Amino acid sequence: MTMTEPIAAPTVGATELVARAAALVPLIREHAAETSEQRFVSPVVMQALEDAGLMNLFVPKRYGGHGASMRESMEVLAEIARGDGSTAWAASLLNVCTWFATTFSERAQDDVFGANPNAKVCGIFTPGSTMERVEGGYLVSGRWPYSSGSFAADWAALGIGMEVPEGEDPRALALFSRDQFTIEPTWFVTGMKGSGSDTIVIDRQFVPDHRVQRFIGMREAEYLTPFTEERNSHMAFIPVAALVLISPQLGLARHALELTVAKLPEKPVAYTKYTKAKNSPVHQLGVAEAATTFRLAELLAFAAADLIDERATEGVLPTTQERAQVRNDTGVVAELVKDGINVLLTANGAGSFAEANVLSRIWRDSEIGARHAYVTPEVGKEVYGRVLLGADDGLSMDI
Repeated sequence: MTMTEPIAAPTVGATELVARAAALVPLIREHAAETSEQRFVSPVVMQALEDAGLMNLFVPKRYGGHGASMRESMEVLAEIARGDGSTAWAASLLNVCTWFATTFSERAQDDVFGANPNAKVCGIFTPGSTMERVEGGYLVSGRWPYSSGSFAADWAALGIGMEVPEGEDPRALALFSRDQFTIEPTWFVTGMKGSGSDTIVIDRQFVPDHRVQRFIGMREAEYLTPFTEERNSHMAFIPVAALVLISPQLGLARHALELTVAKLPEKPVAYTKYTKAKNSPVHQLGVAEAATTFRLAELLAFAAADLIDERATEGVLPTTQERAQVRNDTGVVAELVKDGINVLLTANGAGSFAEANVLSRIWRDSEIGARHAYVTPEVGKEVYGRVLLGADDGLSMDI
């Protein structure tokens, strides 16, 4: 391979699903600008992802899904992000929220997947509702912003606040069908433009008791699903929900390095004697630093995924320290990717920030994605430090 050729897609741990995702990268890139401009993933790309079986990664095989592991799913989603960040963000959120639905009661799962095994679910944890108890369930109204992928969702798993005895956690997730909610366009941002992270609006819609699951049970991986023989019915809820969000970061890093290695070597370095950047020590060091930083990010991310898979296979919840470590490492991975991309943009020069430059979109997508509440590095470090030091006031949030 010459120095001007793109870096090949990774092959370590590659599976058929990862190969399918890699094969779609050219198509995803072809429609990336369209996705960004119209604020939702191109229908052509969404259809291709579905046809390739990449939108039901975590869904059990009994419903025609893959029952894929956390590691394998992250590899797939990272490859999608090598094509486009917004596309991967929507795919990541739709895949993980669809997994949420597979942890509900058997009746609720049949509601979602019985008539449509390819059903896609979007979701928001935060309660944004008012509720009225009625016979057999609740009447719910509310607004849930930042619902990524909602444009393609058949169902929504939304946070609600239940009436519970004082001191108990009132949060729950409830499943609503697509005909029960509207989508208000509110996602007008500088990065992840095409993720369709708009606001779901519900007005006095009925949700039956069997489509409600208490957050406290989900947090402890004590799900309502009776299919306990399935590995993914034991995956740790918060670690999975957090870790999946850095899958796009890994792919963005791969794409940024690929573009740099393909285009930078022959570029002249302005105001220096170097007619080719490949001969400039400054650029050599910068690219080496970024490539190493990205490798460190992948090592951390996939080690966390392997830990989740190992504990799920064992049928046990990861320890408090392990969950805190995953939360910490999630933020560190995002931090590493952001840092590495910044180094590459400096190496590539000010032109990297031109709106027409793909590197500019990669940078914006990474910056926005790294600021999700479950990804914020400082929060993860606080959680991990509290656990390691045994803070007197315990944990400050869910892990």
